[in-house]
Formats: sequence, structure tokens, C-alpha cells
Amino acid sequence: MSDNRKLLALLQRPLEPTFYPKDDGKTVVDLPDQYLTERYKPIGTSLQTRFSSEVDTRIAVRALPPPNVAFAEAIPRRGGFSLFIPKHRQIAGDLINLFISQPNVDALMSAGSFARDRLNPVLFQYAMAVAIQHRPDTKNLNIPSFIELFPDSFIDPTVFPQLREEGAVANQRERITLDIQMNFTASDREDEQRLAYFREDIGVNLHHWHWHLVYPGEGPNSVINKDRRGELFYYMHQQLIARYNVDRFCNRLARVRPLTSLREPLPEGYFPKIVRSLTNRAFPARSQNTILRDLNRIEDDVVLTINDIERWGSRIAESIDGGYVVAPGGNRVPLDEQTGIDVLGNIIEPSALSVNSQYYGNYHGHMHNLIAFSHDPENRFLEGYGVVGEFQTAMRDPAFYRLHAQVDNMFHRYKRTLQPYNANQLGYAGVQIQSFGVQLNRANAPANVLLTYWQRSQIDLATGLDFGPQGNVFASFTHLQHAPFTYRLTVNNTGAARRGTCRIFIAPKVDERNTPLTMDEQRLLMVELDKFRVNLTPGSNNLVRRSEQSSVTIPYERTFRPMALSNVNVPETEQFRFCNCGWPHHLLIPKGTAEGMQFDLFAMISNYADDTVNQEFDENVNCNDSHSFCGLRDQLYPDRRHMGYPFDRRIPSAIRSLSDFTRANTNMSAIQVQVRFTNTVIART
Repeated sequence: MSDNRKLLALLQRPLEPTFYPKDDGKTVVDLPDQYLTERYKPIGTSLQTRFSSEVDTRIAVRALPPPNVAFAEAIPRRGGFSLFIPKHRQIAGDLINLFISQPNVDALMSAGSFARDRLNPVLFQYAMAVAIQHRPDTKNLNIPSFIELFPDSFIDPTVFPQLREEGAVANQRERITLDIQMNFTASDREDEQRLAYFREDIGVNLHHWHWHLVYPGEGPNSVINKDRRGELFYYMHQQLIARYNVDRFCNRLARVRPLTSLREPLPEGYFPKIVRSLTNRAFPARSQNTILRDLNRIEDDVVLTINDIERWGSRIAESIDGGYVVAPGGNRVPLDEQTGIDVLGNIIEPSALSVNSQYYGNYHGHMHNLIAFSHDPENRFLEGYGVVGEFQTAMRDPAFYRLHAQVDNMFHRYKRTLQPYNANQLGYAGVQIQSFGVQLNRANAPANVLLTYWQRSQIDLATGLDFGPQGNVFASFTHLQHAPFTYRLTVNNTGAARRGTCRIFIAPKVDERNTPLTMDEQRLLMVELDKFRVNLTPGSNNLVRRSEQSSVTIPYERTFRPMALSNVNVPETEQFRFCNCGWPHHLLIPKGTAEGMQFDLFAMISNYADDTVNQEFDENVNCNDSHSFCGLRDQLYPDRRHMGYPFDRRIPSAIRSLSDFTRANTNMSAIQVQVRFTNTVIART
């Protein structure tokens, strides 16, 4: 085992003591006596003997002076940990700094071993994962998926007693796969339940967690201050809302209404039916027509008023309209064309990069808290936050999308202050897309028809069942999937050999009432499917691109792939490292409808000279394939254009349709495609 891989022992079964056998009983961590907690110090000798008799690997932890982690004990070990709570976020940042500042891997293992049994498990896992990903000596280590550690954040809790029974009674080869039911949170009498397959998708929620793991809000500057971080916060969430709205149209639901008023009752209720293993308490529900109220949660250090959020929102809006934000001391920072969206993203989120957190406050974060604590705003009943209060569960709640639609509107307000792209910015002289089409990867498939269906997949949940059975325990779940397909473009280049960037988007043609969308409505619903570099030779060029190569998504195997400590056959340099950030591939395209829903599929070849940031990267290695939402590790974002180009800005009113838009630019093409949904469940092979 490499020196680094021993850290994975700290990232298994988070509620079990560190000395407890890991990796199906094959690995034991030998702790110095002084590292044991007060509960286990009196029986330390017998514990070490009891758990170390039949193991393959022993990991000796050096007895270094224990780190001071008292600051992090302010978050109860058996309680909630939320990165939306400022105190929690600051503690997490300090803990990340503690782990990153350790001089070597041995010291990190010692500090982590001491902290692990004393701190909140989610806090520990988050801080350790961020540190591992950002330290130069550990950044190639595979981080387990969050579902491996805390499956209770994603799965109907009724399945866990069955999993434990199966694991306790049946031998490994005799265990059956247990099924997780779809739509267990509400009946079909609730219209919002039509989108449960999207909101409660395991991959979607893992994506949201992991994005914030890659882009933490607090910690050392080297961890937070990544290239175009604020803009990525905007773009990832903007695309998320666009995708959600498009799927609402597929299910005959209107676009989500932005949360423009915090003083009106919230009509959307949500009953999550998830139980936290940390506390064995259920996430609180929120009834329909809940009235949001000021928060006075002194114990959580969350004390704020609706007036506070409204004031921060007004200040942000005024700054957008004025073209500058106010730094401490009154200095003006312009919201210019190049960096304005990045400055704004860091203010709205907010992150430690906010230019003036005192003045602009915590707009996005405290809106999460306002909804998350709406059932018990004064902690009168000692209830924790709802699902909107955690990154890994927030997307389950319909209110999340209303909140982020409002945040999205703030960014659109800024974008509307910018001039539309001119002909030089949109065109690519000498490049003409002569044909463009898409087809399923099967014989005799009709052109420009895409297919979606339900797929049943399996996942091993044993790693997250603390004090549960050894070996594997599988559960199956059903999710949306699409048949693989291929784009084909014929591009004529009248000049010398050159390079370009191919950008592919999909957008609905009509809304839920079958009413045609205006060009401005459609551009805000453009969903990025892919972005890749192309080499154009003189004359005709045939470009072929498979759907699974998307720059937006990661495949199923990377979302759910287990990371066993004993799996020595997985080199650290292989393709799965740092790879859990990305949109789940099974939700690449919208659901469509049974009769076939019409979409516009758009392709564009932009001028590489205006795209390049003068760095080379290979999208086939080092997880660079999901860079649209996640960027590149230790590198600049690989596209100089603004994220969402060419649809991130308003389009001149003279352009009434997508056809008008493409007609003026030979380097663009738009075709009509149909997405057909088949209500059939197919098992993953």
C-alpha cells in the first residue's frame, strides 16, 4: 500500500471508531494510546488485541503531539453540520487549513486519526476530503463518493433495516439486491412530484455536494481562490435551473417561480423522509404555505431578519445597475465585462473572496437558512434544519429551485447590462457548418431522434452502514437514462488549417402549454451538452462526437464507483482521480415526452484564437472531461469566453428566432430534434 492510501482508512464508515477494522475487516489502524477518546482509553489494550488478530494490513499511526481541535468541537459530534451556517463554514475552513498545513502524509494521518473520533463526522469528512484534494502530496488520491460514507442522505431509510438483516443473516453469495422505491416522498396528487426523479436523483445530489467540495467557501487562499470561481458558481447553478425548467416543460409544468418575495407564504411543501444516521432523527418537513420568519437560532449562531436579506439583495441590485460594487472604505470595484460576473458570484454566494462581506452580507447562504429553519425559526422545538440546509440534500426540495431561480435572476440582471455580442465575436470567417445531425448508436436508427427511458442500477451501500455487515450489500434504484448517440458535423474550411471550439446546446421550442418560446426565453433555457476542440483542415471536415464524451458529465461508474482500501490494482494516476465533480451522465438530455417533444439542437464552431487561454489540456486524461462545470485542477478554466457563450447575453430584438441567429453566422447551425420518452424500466447490464 502506498503511503498515501492509508488515509483512505479515515474515510470509511465515519461513525465507527478509527481503531475499528476497516475494509471488510482486512485493515486495522493502530492508534497511540493517547489518541484514544476518553471512552476507550480504559479498555484500549483489550481493544487493540481484539481487533488486530486476523488482518491483512496494519497501519501504524505515529504518536505526534495531538493537534488542537477544540475550535471544531463547537459543532456537536452527534449533530448537524451545515456549510450554510457561517460559524460552521468558518470552522470547516480552519480545519481544512489545519490538515493542509501538516508537513507530510504521516503528520496528516496522525492529525486526522486524532480528530476523526472527536469531531462531527460530516465536518471531518468534508475538511479531510478538501485537504486531500488540494495538497500536492495527496491530490491524486481517490476520494470516496459521499454516498459511500452517508447513504442516509440520499436513500429511503426503510431500506436500511432490510440491508442490515440481509447482511447479518445471509452469506455474501446468498445476499439479494433490495429495491429502493421511486417517488417515496409524495403521491401523484402533488404536482411537484412529477419532478421527483430529477430532484431526488442520487447523482444530481452527489454532483451538488462534490462541486462545493472542489470549490469550498472558506479555507486557505490557495484552496478558495481558483480561476473564475465566482463565475463557475453562477454558471453551474444557472445550468442546473435551466435543466430543471426544461424537464418541467417535459412534465407539463410551468417554469419555477423565482422567490422574489420572502414575505409571501411558500406554497411548496416538502416531506423528505430521510433519517440522519448521526442523530437517528428525521430531517424536518415543511408544510405547504409555510410563512418565512426572522431567525433567532442563537445556539446555531443564525440570527437574521428577512429585512437583512432584502437589504443585501437591494444593495447587490443597486451595484449591478450602477456598474460597480463597493469595497471596504468606499472604493469602487467595476463590474466590467471581463471580471464582473466573477466578482458578483463571490459576493452572492458568498465566499471568502467577497469584496465586501460586511456590506453585501450573505444573500444566497442565508436564503437557504431562512427556508431550512422555517419550521422552527427560534429553535423552540429543538428541531434541526431541513434538507435545504445541506449541500448533499438541498436539491431534493422544490424550494431550492425557487431560491436559485431568484439568485439566477440577479446574475441575469447583470448580464443585461452588457452589450450583445457583435458580428466579430459571434462569427468565424471562412468556417461553414454544411450539415449537422444526431443519431442513436444503433443500426437503422432514425435521424435526429433521441430516446430516454428508466434504468435500474445497483449500488453497494455496505461502506456506509456503520457497525453493519462485512462484505457487500446491494440496493437497486431507478433513474432516468438515455440511449447513447453521436453528433455528426460537416464543416467546410475555406482557409488554411486552423482550430476551433465546437459548442453544442439543446433548448425546448415550446413551453408546458405548447406555446412557442421567444428567442430571449429560449436562450435562458439553453442547456450545454458538450464543448470540445476541433482541428479543421482546408476543405471539408467530418466531425464525429459521441454523447459519452460530453464535457459536462461524468459517467455512472465515476458517480457510484466504490473505493476499497485493499484494491491495490487501482493506480493513483488512473482516470478516476479527482473525478467525482460533474453532472451525472444519465441526465445529460431532458426527459422528453411519450409522443416526442421537439427541441432545437444548436452547434457552433468558434474561433480558437479567441477561446484559448494559452494552455494545452487533454480532455481524455486526469478527469478533464467534465471541465464545463468543474474547471481544471491547478489550471485556468480552459475557455476564455464567458460561460454560457453565445447565449449568456441578451440578443438584439431584431433577431426573433434561433433561425435568425444562425442564418447570419455560417459557423452556426440549428436543427430540430425529437426526444421520446419510453416508460420502460431496463436493468443496467
